Amino acid sequence: MPDAPSGAPAAAAPATTTATAATTAPPTPPVPLSALLAREDLGLRQIAGPGPASRPAPVDPVVHWVHTSEMADPYPYLLGGELLLSAGVQLKDPDAYVARLVEAGAAALGFGLAPVYDAVPEALVAACDRRGVPLVEVPPQTTFTAVARAVWRLMAEARHRELRRISQAQQGLATAAARPDPVPAVLGQLAGRLGGWAVLLTADGGEPASAGRAPSPQVRQALARLAGVVRGGPGERAAGAPVASASDTADATHLCAYALGGGQALDGLGELVLGVAAPRREAGDHTIAGVAVVLLSLLTAPHRGVDGTGRDAALTRLLLGADPANAAAALGGDRWTVVHARGGRGATPFTASALGAALGSALVESAPDGTVRVLLPGPPREVAAQPGWVLGVSEPVEPAELALADAQAARALGRALAAQRPLVAHRRGSLAALLAPDEVAAHARLRLAPLADAPALRETLRTWLSLHGGWDRTATAMGLHRNTVRQRIARCATLLDEDLDDPDVRMELWFALRSAA
Repeated sequence: MPDAPSGAPAAAAPATTTATAATTAPPTPPVPLSALLAREDLGLRQIAGPGPASRPAPVDPVVHWVHTSEMADPYPYLLGGELLLSAGVQLKDPDAYVARLVEAGAAALGFGLAPVYDAVPEALVAACDRRGVPLVEVPPQTTFTAVARAVWRLMAEARHRELRRISQAQQGLATAAARPDPVPAVLGQLAGRLGGWAVLLTADGGEPASAGRAPSPQVRQALARLAGVVRGGPGERAAGAPVASASDTADATHLCAYALGGGQALDGLGELVLGVAAPRREAGDHTIAGVAVVLLSLLTAPHRGVDGTGRDAALTRLLLGADPANAAAALGGDRWTVVHARGGRGATPFTASALGAALGSALVESAPDGTVRVLLPGPPREVAAQPGWVLGVSEPVEPAELALADAQAARALGRALAAQRPLVAHRRGSLAALLAPDEVAAHARLRLAPLADAPALRETLRTWLSLHGGWDRTATAMGLHRNTVRQRIARCATLLDEDLDDPDVRMELWFALRSAA
């Protein structure tokens, strides 16, 4: 009867190619031959082939399982990757024997001394050296069963380490997904766990988010091509057979691409693919990447449903000529609050969306200057500070006053940045409520008439007064040099013919500026 491999555990079987198995548990990691040779209780010694110090190997040979055979030609019963153990009972032609091992893909040959041979045949040593097959001498006191048991034990230890690494990676990815900037955080965790680069790729070649050390341009181009393979053509989509993932190697770098969310993505970015480039590939890397794929698919998926339908209805009304108040009715809000925000990581579609979700609104815009604007519909509510963001909040207004609220939020954000505070909210002064609006407006026009044709001077004076005459903070809030601020304030004092150090003058001017705004 044909001989069979020694009792390998089920986990050592070839990894299945189904997507479910690939993401639930990694295959059993192979055992480096050097780890087996390091077991002093076995007394194994490599005497030929790549590996010893005299003949260093570019890569440490690895053993996937152990097989014992005394056949003259074990080739028909080898799967590849074995440590083949033999005492040479039917060894007739060492060169032909080793050639067949190479053809079968055996990882190494273990030759047992006694009872057939007292020493490893020199012809076998020469053949293994010539064909690059590691040859291990097994001493008489070491049984083949002991060698096989040692390999399975090393595999079990390696599998335990790999499962622990995967568990830690899953916890890290889940924690990252709960951060205020979840998409960059998840990519950062993935890149760190795999020791490489993680990037989101759009269909037009864009990279809206990435983390880790970026590889060479050649590797990036190869990864972009691999992302195209994952997306597939329209014919593949229509046939219902899209490719969920693909892998390749370029410039000694392992590449993988994964489709996110079945072809769905964050509004405005189109179809997204996760790309990973790493210098090495471990057994559990695919499992770790699978967890990241699930999280990123959830984080980047467009959320439609009732909220999305309402936004579409409001946009349709605006495009068909409705006024803002009418369009706002489709969004369920008769009072609105505007929030302006700046974040340390900058404004991207992902960070802006995360901020909107934290504030409870999907009405978010990322401005070119890095400011994120959020519209909060519904009854007035307290806006809480958000980690990593500086916020400026308007007062609640009706839809017709949204432009005023936008200006209020912008000024509040400027004050927050200048004062280094996480949140500043605009509050309308109570003094104005005691006076008739027409009288207040007339007073403001008269008081500020000398500055009517100088809007830059008026804005500088308003900012300077709001920051209690702070030169440096005013310069920071307006993006000016402090000397420019001093010159403008001096010019205001001249045109107004007022002493701006007088607190009564400052109060009257501030009231006029607030009323005019």
